[in-house]
Amino acid sequence: MKFIANKLKPRNPFVAASLRRAAGAHRTSAGGLRQQTRRSLRHELDQRELLRQSP
Repeated sequence: MKFIANKLKPRNPFVAASLRRAAGAHRTSAGGLRQQTRRSLRHELDQRELLRQSP
């Protein structure tokens, strides 16, 4: 009687390497830049309004 074992499917070597890497976005997205510009403009306008109202 012969015993036949099923061979396991070989693992993808690129998956293990990619899981060890901790890469992120390299630059801010266009939407993030727009939001940052909008926030800085709003902050600047608020500061000017405070200066104008102070006695």
